[in-house]
Amino acid sequence: MKSKRISGRTMKFIKKGILFSFVTLFVFGCSNDSLNLQDSTSKDEPVNPTKTEDYNEERNLYFGDTHVHTKYSFDAYIFGTTATPDDAYTFAKGGSIKHPLGFDMQLSEPLDFYAVTDHGFFLGMFEKLADISHPASTLPGADPYHDINAPGNTGIDSISRRRNAFANFFWLSTFGNQFSQWRAKSFKNNIALSMPMFDYDVHKTAWKDIAESAERNYEPGKFTTFIGYEFTTNSGLIEGGNLHRNVLFETSKYPKRPWTRIDSINPEDLWSWMDQLRDLGLDSIAIPHNSNGSNGRMFETKAWDGSLVDKEYADFRMRNEPIVENTQVKGSSDTHPLLSPDDEWADFEIFPYRIGRGRTYSDPNGGYVRQAYQRGLGLQWEDRGNPYKFGVIGSSDTHTAAGAFVESDFYAKVGVLDGLPALRGTIPLSKDEYTQLSTGENNSNSFIEKEQGKYVDTYYSLWSASGLAAVWAEENTRKSIFSSFRRKETYATSGNRIRLRFFGGFDLQELDLSSEQLVKEAYKSAVPMGSDLMAKGSKSPSFLIWAQKDQRATSLQRLQIIKGWTDIEDGSTHEKIYDAACSDGLKVNTQTHRCPDNGAKVNLADCSVSNLGAAELKTVWTDPEFNPNEDAFYYVRVLENPSCRWTAWDAVNNQRKPRADLNLITQDRAWSSPIWYVPSSSTTADWIGNYDPAEDSTQ
Repeated sequence: MKSKRISGRTMKFIKKGILFSFVTLFVFGCSNDSLNLQDSTSKDEPVNPTKTEDYNEERNLYFGDTHVHTKYSFDAYIFGTTATPDDAYTFAKGGSIKHPLGFDMQLSEPLDFYAVTDHGFFLGMFEKLADISHPASTLPGADPYHDINAPGNTGIDSISRRRNAFANFFWLSTFGNQFSQWRAKSFKNNIALSMPMFDYDVHKTAWKDIAESAERNYEPGKFTTFIGYEFTTNSGLIEGGNLHRNVLFETSKYPKRPWTRIDSINPEDLWSWMDQLRDLGLDSIAIPHNSNGSNGRMFETKAWDGSLVDKEYADFRMRNEPIVENTQVKGSSDTHPLLSPDDEWADFEIFPYRIGRGRTYSDPNGGYVRQAYQRGLGLQWEDRGNPYKFGVIGSSDTHTAAGAFVESDFYAKVGVLDGLPALRGTIPLSKDEYTQLSTGENNSNSFIEKEQGKYVDTYYSLWSASGLAAVWAEENTRKSIFSSFRRKETYATSGNRIRLRFFGGFDLQELDLSSEQLVKEAYKSAVPMGSDLMAKGSKSPSFLIWAQKDQRATSLQRLQIIKGWTDIEDGSTHEKIYDAACSDGLKVNTQTHRCPDNGAKVNLADCSVSNLGAAELKTVWTDPEFNPNEDAFYYVRVLENPSCRWTAWDAVNNQRKPRADLNLITQDRAWSSPIWYVPSSSTTADWIGNYDPAEDSTQ
C-alpha cells in the first residue's frame, strides 16, 4: 500500500470541509444526498463471478460511445429530443429509433458498450416544465417550455422558439442564478434550492431511471452499459471556457444524486467528491471533453486557486481522470496547426469556438491533448509531477440519443435545429423551408446567399461525424472495460472502426509479424498502449504497430508515430512526426520520415474514391533519433485515404453541387493512447499517472 502525503494546502481544505459539513449537519440536520449510495441491481439477482464466453487473456476489441444525451438533458429536450435512455440503448444494440424530425436512425453494426451521460444539473426537469399537466409546469420561468415538444410543435418552424428558449435558460442558469446557487451551497447543501424552477423529486426520479435503464440493458459478455452523467462546468461566467467532464461509475451502485455545477464549478471539487465515493467503495472516472473549446483552460500548469501544479495535484487528477475524449461532434482536440506547425495533418476537424458561446474564439494554447502531453513532461522535469499522463477515447456527444458516426449518413447533433442538410447549410433551402425559417415572432435565423440559392448561415458545417471509443479488454463486462479505462489501453477514432494494436519494448524486431502468436508474444515481451516503458540501459525502444481498416470504410494510407520529449538540459519540450509504414508498397523516406503520396483521390461529383491503400498495415518501428536520458511519449496516428466529408455527402445525396467554401474532404483516423518512455534516472514515473485501485488504502 502506498503512503499518501498531505500538504499544508490540502490540510487547510480538509479542515474547512470538515467544519462546513459539521455546521451544516448540526444546524440544519440535512445529509448530503450525493454521498448516499443506491444500487440498481435487482435484489434477487445472483452475482455471477464466472468469466463470460468471450473472455480472452489477449484481450478483445470493443467499440462504444460514452457521451450520449437523451430527453433528460435540458438542451436535448429543448432541441426536440424525447428519446429515453432505453431508446439510446436500443440504438446502440442495432435497433432503429426516431430522430426528433421523424426519420429513422440506425447503426449498420451494433456497438459493444454505451453510456447515457445526460447533463447532471436540471436533470429531467425540462420534460416536466413542458408538460402542462405536471405541477412543475407552474414553476416560475417554465412558460417558454410549455408543450415545446407536443405534436405539431416539432417542425423546422419551431427552431427560433427553441433557440430562444435555450438562450433564456442559459441566462437563468448562469448570470441570473447567483443568489439561488449561494443559498443552495451555504444552507442546505441540496440542489433542490438551486433555482425556483427546480423540482428535486423530478431530478432524483430521472437520475434513478438512467441508472435502472443502464442495469436493464446490461448484458455481460454481449453489451455493456455504464451509469454516468455529465458534469457541465466552465472557467467562469464571463470567460466560459469549457471544462465539461463525463463521470462513469464502475458498478451498479450510484449516488442518490449527481454532483453538478450547482454544487461547484471547480473540477477539483468534483474529484474530491469522487474520492469520497471511493472511500465508500464506489470507483468512478471523469472524462474531460472538448478541451478545444476551453479557451486554454483544460490543461493548465496552475490549479483552480492559482497555485502551481505539484506532485500532489498530479496524483489527485490522474487518480480521477485517467482518460480524455479527444474527438467528437464538436471537433478534434488532438492538436491544432498553431501548436503543431510542422504537422501536415494537424488541421483536422478544428472547431475554433468556445462551447455554448456562439462564435467566441477559443485560445488553443492549453486546450489540446498533444500539448498537454508535452506540458506533463515539462512539469515532470521540474519535479512537479505529471498530471497529463492520460489515455484517449472518442465519443459522439449526440443530443438525439444516437451517435452519428458515418460521413454518408450524418444527422448531426442538436435535433430539430440541425437534423436536415438544409439546416446545416450544406444545401440551399427550398422555398417552403425558407418561408418557415424566416417568418414568425422573435425570429433568430440568419441566411446567406450563394450561387445555388439561399442557405442557412450557421457554423454547423464545422460539426464532425465523430467519434468512437475503442478499448482492449478481456471480456465485454463493466469490470473489464472499466479496468481498460483505468490502465489506458484505449484509443480514439474519428468515427470509423479501425482496429489498432500498439506495443512498446526492446528488441521487438525479433517478433515474427506473420505468427498467429504475435499478440501473445507482444504482451509477454512488451507493454501495450497506455503504459510506461521502463529504460533498459541505453537500448533504443521499438514499437509494434498493427492497424486494420474498417471494412465499411476507405483503405488505410499510412501509420505514424507522434513523439514528444523533454530536453534534459533545459526542460524544453518538443514533438516530431514519423511515418512508420506506407500503403501500396511505398517506403518511408529516411531523410524526411514521410511516405510518398500514394495518389489516392476523391471524386466530389459522386464521392467515389481511388482503389488504393491497404486493408492492413503492420510494422515494428524503432526511434531513429533516440536519447536514452530523455523522458518521452509515443503514440500512433492511423490515417485512412482521403474520402468525402459529410458536407460533401449532404450535397451528393440530394443531387446538389457541394459548396466550394466548405471543407469537403476528410481523412478519417485513429489515435492511440501513448506509451511513455521512462529513463533510468527518472524518479516520478513509478507513481505519477498510474493509479492502481488495488494499492489504494480506501479500497
